[in-house]
Amino acid sequence: MSGPQHENMFEKIALIGIGLIGSSISHAARRGKLAKSIAGSARTPETVATAKRLGIIDEGFATAHEAVRGADLVILCVPVGMCGPIAAEIADVLEPGAILTDVGSVKAAICKDVAPHVRNGVHFVAAHPVAGTEQSGPEAGFAELFDNRWCILTPLPDADAAAVEKLSTFWQALGSNVEIMTPEHHDLVLAITSHVPHLIAYNIVNTATHLERVTDKEVIKFSASGFRDFTRIAASDPTMWRDVFLNNKDAVLEMLGRFAEDLAALQRAIRFSDGDALFKTFSDARQVRRGIIQAGQETAAPNFGRPKDSK
Repeated sequence: MSGPQHENMFEKIALIGIGLIGSSISHAARRGKLAKSIAGSARTPETVATAKRLGIIDEGFATAHEAVRGADLVILCVPVGMCGPIAAEIADVLEPGAILTDVGSVKAAICKDVAPHVRNGVHFVAAHPVAGTEQSGPEAGFAELFDNRWCILTPLPDADAAAVEKLSTFWQALGSNVEIMTPEHHDLVLAITSHVPHLIAYNIVNTATHLERVTDKEVIKFSASGFRDFTRIAASDPTMWRDVFLNNKDAVLEMLGRFAEDLAALQRAIRFSDGDALFKTFSDARQVRRGIIQAGQETAAPNFGRPKDSK
């Protein structure tokens, strides 16, 4: 967590995109007094105006090119597919010594798209804070989003060591634990822990919606907690997740193949009344849930431990 030694780590942070993650970075940075000023840009004037009204940014701009002037930390908080074009847009404005980073949940594609536009003297270090909610927009952000969560840094082999260390310290000051790995390893891990579960959630909710047409609205009326949990995940931003799957297709397809094999094994167990196999599968999965709670990455409380009025 942050302390006096981390005050004003950066003169100016520029947030390119001011949704859930960008606004939460601002709230956590202000909590820790990590920057003298915070600027931002967004796709719509309404978002910029809202961010200024809420005190998320000190200055708001219509373009990333304007927002990054004089910034020593630039964070791309936009869908994966927009990172490359924005890196090209701001390339000639980034100051020597500035750190350029992102928050995307796919890393190999972002490194490939962004790195060619980074000039000598600017330090690009890709990052992924593994935290979020199904909410979006500047109003959704809150300072505690990253507390005791993980932020994964995926620096390229020639990344500046001091810049990597400073960004790591920044994320720790925001409340996160930090892990460093290669972009490719990150994408494989996140394919099974995040990407495929989201794909399954979107699919099962749509399957239920189709079934709804022949069950006289009973699917929604009698939604049990399992289905409701899927709908929470499926409420996530469609643009962001479209870009995730298009930019991490190899890892996702590999994990979907493994998932399909395991699902076929469960089908066989049900078909042949193999109760022992079903019990073992369910028991093993239950232990994983307990491990996540013990690791402090979740709570055993109902509704994911969230108060009724939480974001």
